[in-house]
Amino acid sequence: MERYQRIRRAAVAALFASVVGVLIFGRSASTGLSHEYVEMIGTMLIVLGIGGRLWSTLYIGGRKSAEVVSTGPYSVTRNPLYVFSAIAAAGAGAQMGSILAALILGLLCVAAFHLVIFREEDYLRARLGAAYEDYCARVPRFWPNFSLYQDQDEVTFRPKLLLNTLRDGLLFFASLPLFELVEMGQQAGLWPVLFHLS
Repeated sequence: MERYQRIRRAAVAALFASVVGVLIFGRSASTGLSHEYVEMIGTMLIVLGIGGRLWSTLYIGGRKSAEVVSTGPYSVTRNPLYVFSAIAAAGAGAQMGSILAALILGLLCVAAFHLVIFREEDYLRARLGAAYEDYCARVPRFWPNFSLYQDQDEVTFRPKLLLNTLRDGLLFFASLPLFELVEMGQQAGLWPVLFHLS
């Protein structure tokens, strides 16, 4: 399972780096307050994504491969870490001041995660058997169904995993100064603007 997590992290990092590389030559078509509002909404999405990833880690606590976790965020979606990562990625894209960039980055993240999800599901089916099959029959793979929410009185977790999740999540905040630097570089004429996004 650790191998799949490394693959997932590398895939997301490569996807993010390639999208950022392309977006360096793009600029938001919106200006003024609308541009700033999109950036602010993006910052809220990043905070929501990081908070959701931490919430999910509290429940999974390193037990993902050992037992079926079906409470908290895992009661509404089988992959809340990926859902919240996609939300944070959309927030990172919004730092360009473009709704379209936010949607593109969020959806690319969803697509990349689905490739990893299928491999993880095969692994978990083989490891956890009927209990995991029953969980899959009740809880959606990705898009949350909040009517299924169930909780428990207490959970145990591994602090190291929570810290790793926080560290990974904070990388999304790197988009804030990154896109500000991109805008400054474009305004200074350091590189051309090849396209505009709404």
